[in-house]
Amino acid sequence: MQGLYKSLLTGLFLSSVSMFSMAVTHDPLIGKWKTIDDRSGYSRADVEIRKKPDGTYEGVIVETRSLPGAEKAVYCSNCPGALKGKPFIGLPFVWGFKASENNPNEFVDGKVLDPIGGKIYKGKAKLNATGKRLTLRGYIGISVIGRSVTWVKY
Repeated sequence: MQGLYKSLLTGLFLSSVSMFSMAVTHDPLIGKWKTIDDRSGYSRADVEIRKKPDGTYEGVIVETRSLPGAEKAVYCSNCPGALKGKPFIGLPFVWGFKASENNPNEFVDGKVLDPIGGKIYKGKAKLNATGKRLTLRGYIGISVIGRSVTWVKY
């Protein structure tokens, strides 16, 4: 009887630790995303979003694709400053995003680099209810003057 009690207690302890670690490590923004170009409808890149030690999020390009009939760009020739001439693979092009205090599915105060045009915009993002689609908006000044793209998690 005492062995059964210990087994039951051990099982409850391990399952609670497992559930706790899943709750702590599950962050729906972290992971790999396929970007969808809003103008062409094609996937242009895959991005990996990571959470930095300061609690902000950063997205790094891990794969690129060219549009049909276009040459594949390899380097960020239009990027500003230290990013100019850097390879697209490994390029951080979204950074500084933090979870909104009012909505856990919204991320604010970020920056978005348009790697083709070379401009840096203010950014915000919103996850859909399932956590499988992310709408990223880059804008100048106010959010109304901007452009949104959708990313799909895989």
